Parts: sequence; structure tokens; C-alpha cells
Amino acid sequence: MLEEIDSIIFDVDGTLLDSMWIWPSIDDDYLEKYHLTKPERFHENMEGMSYTEAAHYFLEVFPDLPFTPQEVMEEWMEMVYDKYMTQVELKTGAREFIERMRDQGKTIGIATSNARELVLDTLESLGIRHLFDSVHSACEVEAGKPSPAVYLLVAEDLGVDPSRCLVFEDVPMGILAGKNAGMRVCAVEDAFSSPQVQKKRELADYYIQDYTEIEKRTYEVL
Repeated sequence: MLEEIDSIIFDVDGTLLDSMWIWPSIDDDYLEKYHLTKPERFHENMEGMSYTEAAHYFLEVFPDLPFTPQEVMEEWMEMVYDKYMTQVELKTGAREFIERMRDQGKTIGIATSNARELVLDTLESLGIRHLFDSVHSACEVEAGKPSPAVYLLVAEDLGVDPSRCLVFEDVPMGILAGKNAGMRVCAVEDAFSSPQVQKKRELADYYIQDYTEIEKRTYEVL
């Protein structure tokens, strides 16, 4: 998995952090607050969207909401911030894996669909901000995942050819984003995306239950 790799790039929610459980409850609380009914395939339709794109999507689905996208994002941030600061944890083995990769001279980046400021604050609260050489959000590029744009931005920032990057992702749209960027991709087990596990296996190059498998070399080559 790590042969001919110079940089490791992580998605955040569900990949680096055990945090996907937060968002369905936040969406439900938000919808209940404004007396809105969730349509079918609501969360599935948002998969891969940037934080900004998701806010625009909300206003398209619920045009009677009297808010701007910026106001929607600010309210979401108020709802999730404390949970990220106090309840979110790293995926098993993630910190040790990152430290080992840095010791081997590999650069480490993040390409997230979440808000960059929330990710940076969460990394600080976990005491790991210093481990990352580049952190970018899909809000900074023209389109969210499966567009490769955010992964290519991180690769450019790290000064590495995309073909020398290994991506870790937890959902199909993210896996496709990494593959569309010309990178190798390892899918990561996460409870939130468990209904999509077969699709994840079909799209990714590798599959892990957690990061301890990499050192043990028990991961699946797909």
C-alpha cells in the first residue's frame, strides 16, 4: 500500500475522525426546529458535498427557509461546534499511523468536505494540528467530491505528484474523488457508511477496518 507513496491525504469525517454520527442528529434537530419534512434519499443526495454546497442544497430543497447559505452554515456551526470540541475522537490507530508516516518522511494532508475552520479547531482540541502539512476544504474549490479538485489542491500545496499520494476515505463519493485525482485510495470502515460497504470495496484499491491493520499488513487489497 505504501510503496512509491510520498504523501498521505485524509478525508476527515468518518475517515480520520469518528464524527459522522453527529450530522444526522443535527439535520433532524434543524428540520424539527423549522418544521420541515426530510425528503427521501436526503443524506445520500448530500454525500460528498462541501459544507457550502450542502447549505445551498438545503435552501433548494426547502425554499421557504428565510436564510442565506451563510446564515445556514453559521447556525450549523453553532449546533455542532461543542460536539466536535468535546465528543469527537480519532479513529483507532490514526495518530500512531500518521506519526509513523511522518517519521518515514511522508507529508500529511487533509482534504475535507467540512468547514476548514471547524476541522482546524478540532485538530487543535485533539492535539494533532502540528502533524498536518496541508489542510483544505472543498469549500475552497469549484466543486465538492466526487470532483478531484480538493485532492488536487492539497497535492499541489504539498508539492507532490497526485500519483504519489495515498488517500483515505470512508464514502463512495470521496473514494471517487481520490481516484479521479489519479491517486490510490484506501477505504476505511465506518458505521455510518456500512450500507455502502460493497460499493466502497468495488471503488477502492484497499480496505481497512482501522489503521492498526496497516502496520500488521492485514488490510485487504481489492
